[in-house]
Amino acid sequence: MELAPATEPGSSRGRLGRPLGALAALGATWVAGRTLLVLLMTGVLKAPGGDVTADVWMIYHAWYGVLHTGTFPFDDVTWQYPPGAALIILLPGLLPWSYLVSFWVIAGIADAVALTVLVRTGLRKGRALTGAWLWVVAVPLLGPMIYNRFDIIVTALAVAGLLALVRRPSVGGLLLGLGGIVKIWPLLGLIGTPSGRRTRRAWTLAAATAVSVGFLLAAGMNGAFGFLAFQGARGIEVESVGALPLHYARLAGAWDGKVTMNYGSPEMLGPWVPVISKVMMACTVLGFAWLLFWRYTAKRRNAATMYDAALCALLIFIVTSRVISPQYLVWLVGVAAVCLTVRGTSQRPVALLILLACPLTVLEFPTLFTQVLGSDALAITVLSLRNLLLVAATVLSCLRLWRSTRAAAPLPATVVLEQAEPVPAAPAGHAWPVRPGIAYEQDLLDGIEQPGAPANRS
Repeated sequence: MELAPATEPGSSRGRLGRPLGALAALGATWVAGRTLLVLLMTGVLKAPGGDVTADVWMIYHAWYGVLHTGTFPFDDVTWQYPPGAALIILLPGLLPWSYLVSFWVIAGIADAVALTVLVRTGLRKGRALTGAWLWVVAVPLLGPMIYNRFDIIVTALAVAGLLALVRRPSVGGLLLGLGGIVKIWPLLGLIGTPSGRRTRRAWTLAAATAVSVGFLLAAGMNGAFGFLAFQGARGIEVESVGALPLHYARLAGAWDGKVTMNYGSPEMLGPWVPVISKVMMACTVLGFAWLLFWRYTAKRRNAATMYDAALCALLIFIVTSRVISPQYLVWLVGVAAVCLTVRGTSQRPVALLILLACPLTVLEFPTLFTQVLGSDALAITVLSLRNLLLVAATVLSCLRLWRSTRAAAPLPATVVLEQAEPVPAAPAGHAWPVRPGIAYEQDLLDGIEQPGAPANRS
C-alpha cells in the first residue's frame, strides 16, 4: 500500500518525468545573473552608485581581526548583531584567498544552496518550481550589494530550515535556531507551525540551538551581548518607513534635525524622532499581537499556511522596524520563495510586490543614496514607492493569511492504491506506511487544489 494525492491523478513527478527543460532554464538563468553580479563586484563592469564592497574589506575584516583575538568588538557601535554573527565573520578566514574573495565565495555557495533546496522541494508531488524562479530572478535585481552582506548566508539557513520543518522538524528547528542566533529573524519562521508533537520538537531544537551556541560564544569570548546596550539610543534609519514623514518635512523646510552615521547606519536625529520611534515600536507590538491572535483562532491549515505565516511575520517585523537596510529585501525574497514552492499559497501577489520592490531598492541604494541622505525629491520619491510597496505587501499578506485560514473546510481523504508487490509491515505502533514526515506533508498537500472535493477511492 502507498499514499497518493487525491487531487492530481496522473500528475506524478517521478524521476522520468522531471522537467529537465525547466531545470536547464533555471540553471542557465542563475549562472547568467550571478556572472553579472561577479562582473559588477570585481569592477569589470561599472556598477552605478560606486563601490559596495567596503562593508566586507573594511568593516567585516576589521571585526574579523578583533574576533580572532577572542573578544567581540563590543566597543564598536557598528557591531549590532547577536553573537552567532561572529561565526560568519570568522568563516572567510578558513579559506585560502583574501578576506574579500573568500567572503564572495561563501556568499555564492549560500546562494547556490538556497536554490538547490528550493528546486529539490519544487520537484516533489504537489509542489512547484515557482519559488526557485523567484530566487533566481530577484537576487540579481538587488545588485552586487547582496554578495557583500552576510544576510544572504542567513537567508539560505532560513530557507533550508523552513523547507525542512514538515519532513524533518528537528533539522528545521536546528537550522532556524542557528539562523536566529546570527540575525534573530529566522526564528519568525516558527510562528505558523501547527500545534502538535512535531512542532514541539522543532521549537525545542530551535531554542536549544540558539541558547547553546549563544552560551558557548558568550563563555568563550568577551562582550557577546554588548550590542544590546546600543539599541535604546538609535534614531530613525533614513530608508525606513518611519523616516518618510521626516524626509517630507525636511523637503518642506519644517524639520531642522540632522542625518548622521549613528550606530553603524545613517539615521535621522532631532525633533519628532522619539515620537516616531515609539509609534514604530507600538506597531511592532500590535502586529505580533495580531499574529498570535491569528495563530490561536485559525480554523484550517494546509501545506502553505506555515510558510505564509512566516512571510507575514517577517513583513511586519521589517515594515515596523526603525531600520530598513537594503539587504533586508533578500530575507523577504527567500521566505517568499519558500511560500511559492506550494501551489496553494495565499501569498502569490505578496511575492509579486516584493519582486517589484527589489529594483527600486537597488535604485535608492547605492545609485541615489547620496540624494536620499540629502532628502532630494527624486530620491525620496523612489524610496517612497519602495516603502509603500512593502507596506502594501504587509497589509495584503495579513489579509490573505487571515482569509486562507477562516473557512473550516475538511481536507479530502488520501487515496490508497494497491501495489503489485507487498511492502514490509510497519513496526508495531507505527500507523504510517511511509516515513511520517512525507505522509504528513502529503496529507496537507492533498487539500490544497480542491479543499472541499470528496475523495475518490479505487
